[in-house]
Amino acid sequence: MKIAVAQLNPTVGDLQGNSQRIIAEAHAARERGAELVVFPELSVVGYPPQDLLENALFLDAVERTLEHIAAGVPQDMGVIVGAPVRNGNGAGNPLYNAALLYEGGTLVGQATKALLPTYDVFDELRHFEPSGPCTTIAWRGLKLGLHICEDMWSVEEPAAHRYDRDPVAELMKEAPDMLINISASPFSLGRHRVRSKLVETICRRHGVPFLLANQVGANTEIIFDGDSRVHAADGTLLHCAAPFQEDLLLWDTDAAPTPCTYEPDDIADLHDALVLGIRDYFEKTGVFSKAVMGLSGGIDSAVTCALAAEALGPERVVGVTMPSEISSEGSVTDSEALARNLGIAFQEIPIKPAVRAYDQMLADVFAGTAPGVAEENIQSRARGLTLMALSNKFDYLLLSTGNKSEVAVGYVTLYGDTNGGVAVLSDVLKTRVYALAEHINARAGRPVIPQNTIDKPPSAELREGQEDTDSLPPYETLDAILRRYIEEQQELEQIVEETGFDRALVHDILRLVDRNEYKRRQAPPGLRVTAKAFGMGRRLPIVMRWDRSVLREIAGGVTAA
Repeated sequence: MKIAVAQLNPTVGDLQGNSQRIIAEAHAARERGAELVVFPELSVVGYPPQDLLENALFLDAVERTLEHIAAGVPQDMGVIVGAPVRNGNGAGNPLYNAALLYEGGTLVGQATKALLPTYDVFDELRHFEPSGPCTTIAWRGLKLGLHICEDMWSVEEPAAHRYDRDPVAELMKEAPDMLINISASPFSLGRHRVRSKLVETICRRHGVPFLLANQVGANTEIIFDGDSRVHAADGTLLHCAAPFQEDLLLWDTDAAPTPCTYEPDDIADLHDALVLGIRDYFEKTGVFSKAVMGLSGGIDSAVTCALAAEALGPERVVGVTMPSEISSEGSVTDSEALARNLGIAFQEIPIKPAVRAYDQMLADVFAGTAPGVAEENIQSRARGLTLMALSNKFDYLLLSTGNKSEVAVGYVTLYGDTNGGVAVLSDVLKTRVYALAEHINARAGRPVIPQNTIDKPPSAELREGQEDTDSLPPYETLDAILRRYIEEQQELEQIVEETGFDRALVHDILRLVDRNEYKRRQAPPGLRVTAKAFGMGRRLPIVMRWDRSVLREIAGGVTAA
């Protein structure tokens, strides 16, 4: 038998567009001889649909769309799609997250999701009811162990999230011929390796082949890498889809496997994920003519610009340098060199008149005070205002360029460099930004990002001679702390023990992270590329009062100095 995996990139809410793609891909699979085609989780509505699921008109339209799909796909093959379906039991949440098997225009089988994640970016218990006992679906003499995304993650070792049931084990009680998982599993660094180990473990434990159909593409913050695959009963990887792009994978159960050539590389994957995130944000919103960003001559804006040029094409990217009285010559010349290397439009708009106007306007109010952060940040806000004016005037998408290290500790200016529609690097630590720059140049085979931009000490350039290390420890030190605290969710003592860093330094960095939640809450949505990003996946109160020393006393630990 030939089974196809349609690794699709749906747009949330676009029922017409998504159904057209599903029908077209089903016909393409049939033309290649497939008897069954499998689409990802919630492929009809796109993932995550969030509170669209509370709209009765939307749900009515989903039901009509499913009828349209059933009638439009080839009638002599099986088609598995993911969609929300209403819970008609009169109790529990109003919907199920379902995998629906159609053949001959008729629904011949249905599986509903058992494990509904409510951590990080997921909030499925908000709308969906968990399934009852998981059972196989009989189809053309086979027993299909059909299940959905999180249902396979209960066997992860060690378990990241605890569940009181194992849907795969429930299915195995009925001796399925194969396991089929439809997913909308987001990308994060290293996720490919985790998935591979997980599926291999399931296959070796239960001795059946495993097919995974995962969504690809990006919807707002969340990026999906695809990574669809087929494993043999012994866990051997037989076939894999191309990462970060749509693909139609064909598995002939009677033929030799197709070797997989994809070798995961964290920085290459990070690059491809961000390019995909920019492209889909721009294309799926469908309201922008071009992308624009401020170019400072620094590494963050250079990397953001290079990623945007690859995602959208250089003809749809505009770079703007906005020198002030204290800007170095390199901030302009390096920006100009970058724009020339990328082939993008480039503009120079000095902010000196705006800054002088603000200085004059505030002179009486600020009289008798020493110049400081307030005056410095006027420069950043003048730049933000300028970029937003261009965005409003020409329907540009403003890309925010701040990196995760700066966003974490509040080394950003509200209503200045935080302005924008999407924050490209807000989940990328500074040290990874440098690695991205090197990767971009290596991939291009030439210095797209000027070497001077890579080599110069990082600086916000808001006062004469300013360098980031005036306010922050070296980024290698800062990032080692931030990665452990934010992404690995370690606390003070463990970080100090693992790194050997000064305890007071680590304590101060963690306090900076905690105290700057109010800035992050007002920043644009950021592209998620790690297991723990700021935004919808990390929900902390802005107004809170807690002290690690006090908490340690309450918990019976050693009091902090």
